Amino acid sequence: MLDIHQIRADFPILNQKVNGKPLIYFDNGATSQKPKVVIDAISKYYNEINANIHRGVHTLSQLATDAYEEARLKVQNHINAKHNYEVLFTSGTTFGINLVANGFASILKSGDEVMVSALEHHSNIVPWQMLCEKTGATLKVIPMNENGELIQSEYEKLLSEKTKIVTVNHISNALGTINPVKQMIAKAHQVGAAVLIDGAQAVPHLKPDVQDLDCDFYAFSGHKMCGPTGTGILYGKEEWLNKLPPYQGGGEMIKEVTFEKTTYADLPHKFEAGTPHIAGGIVLGTAIDYLNKLGFENIQELENELLAYGTKRLLEIEGLKIYGTAPKKTAVISFNIEGIHPYDIGSIIDKLGIAVRTGHHCTQPIMNFYGIPGTIRASFSFYNTKEEIDSMVEALKKAQSMLS
Repeated sequence: MLDIHQIRADFPILNQKVNGKPLIYFDNGATSQKPKVVIDAISKYYNEINANIHRGVHTLSQLATDAYEEARLKVQNHINAKHNYEVLFTSGTTFGINLVANGFASILKSGDEVMVSALEHHSNIVPWQMLCEKTGATLKVIPMNENGELIQSEYEKLLSEKTKIVTVNHISNALGTINPVKQMIAKAHQVGAAVLIDGAQAVPHLKPDVQDLDCDFYAFSGHKMCGPTGTGILYGKEEWLNKLPPYQGGGEMIKEVTFEKTTYADLPHKFEAGTPHIAGGIVLGTAIDYLNKLGFENIQELENELLAYGTKRLLEIEGLKIYGTAPKKTAVISFNIEGIHPYDIGSIIDKLGIAVRTGHHCTQPIMNFYGIPGTIRASFSFYNTKEEIDSMVEALKKAQSMLS
């Protein structure tokens, strides 16, 4: 078992007060807090090896290049990619999804179909809508049920030889639902469709094995897994990355440039134009090391306890309804209190030092499905405690009494 007190000591921000109250941070679905080892690694990079990568023969450039490519290897091992050049550094999940959608513009034609799910974040809806408008392809949507689960029988009915790509999140950011992506990938492959998995909400809680999943693409962000903002990864199978055209033109992604013709660099550099977020990429590797040292089985055990305890305590509040009750879910509880707007609740408990997310969570189709304007979302991490949940419950009761 992990020592929760030692873990919390790793996160300097947890020691501060907000509005005179100890910070209780339950907005981990939006971004996670950073351990000191990550904060120190950012400082170390700029203090000791700051230089541009891949281009210089001088010592600092070589040190920076080695550290950056070592981080790529850490990601490769973490997600079990077959090749290190299947791992692309990006600015985040949104960038990775847009890269793939842009590439599919050269593949799709009128009459083809792109499939998303009703559980998607806007970042995994809008790029595909734009792609369909550009190519004449049709967008299909996998429906959900009241529990917040995708209806697998309907998914199977929607699949056909017209389906060219299926894109679905591993875990819902709004509801915490863990989707059966391995089975969904296998079914999509039976009709010849590629599959992109949005792993933004999954990577803080589990280690995705991209070879076991057999996904064609897997995108995630560093800032949700204790890494820096502005960092992310797109994994793509070698065959698919070779099929897709470059997303951006510029330095690094070229092999040879003349005014008559440009040839492109080999993977992964074909998709990594310009100077990247070097410090961010290196320190994402540091964050991955930190999480693996804790152990994802230990993380899951702690977070599952928080989910069960939080669910039990919240349901003690009269008039509280939880949205997203799938048997398989992660440590996210999305809820409302009858007769009170979620924004009002969030504003009041913020005064008591409690950070939750309120609104539609960039998932307006989910909110439309339930016929609500939004929810209050408490998303837990391994550094949270049951005592913090107790404090939130008392704060919610106080807000309820003030607003009723």
